[in-house]
Amino acid sequence: MNARPPVVVVHGLWMPGWETALLRRRLATAGFAPHLFRFRSVRDGLGTNAARLARFAAGIEGEPLHFVGYSLGGVVVLAMLASGALQRPGRVVCLGSPLRGSESGRRLAGLPAAGRIVGRSVRDLNSRGGLPPWPGTRDVGVLAGDVALGMGRLLGRPLGSGDGTVAIVETRLPGIRDHLVVHESHASLLFSREVAEQTAYFLVHGRFDRNSS
Repeated sequence: MNARPPVVVVHGLWMPGWETALLRRRLATAGFAPHLFRFRSVRDGLGTNAARLARFAAGIEGEPLHFVGYSLGGVVVLAMLASGALQRPGRVVCLGSPLRGSESGRRLAGLPAAGRIVGRSVRDLNSRGGLPPWPGTRDVGVLAGDVALGMGRLLGRPLGSGDGTVAIVETRLPGIRDHLVVHESHASLLFSREVAEQTAYFLVHGRFDRNSS
């Protein structure tokens, strides 16, 4: 067994991956070996990106093999695992991921001048009505923000409370192991020390730490 368990970090929509550097550094400090998976969030569909993630993960040695997905990245991770393409043990943390579909993405796709930039993966997610209930094949934890600062605020009335881009209700996928709301916006989830610490805690224990200050 690898002394430093590998964890694959998957970025979100419209992102190159470098913005996850601080999160990856904190995970490394917590004892993990982070690997960044980059994908074409606009051009390619959800199935294509999930298949590429499976091939990327297959090339990483060590068990357990964990995943941390930010926003759309969490959707890609769960879509890949649900396909059965990877059987190795490990846990998953999704950060502000619209697992039940994205109302912000739906509204943006409806704008004539902006529809194309939403991308195929988000359109695929919404066309499915979100991801199906999680079958519990591995522990999945979700961290959701409640500071409403983000793109969604510009697209009309928000769908309940959330992080400004993703509503909390969109992150509550039936079947997941644990769900915790943190006082962060969609963007700040990537840079929050609390989020990084809760992520590392879940990867070790399979639950979030509700005793932390």
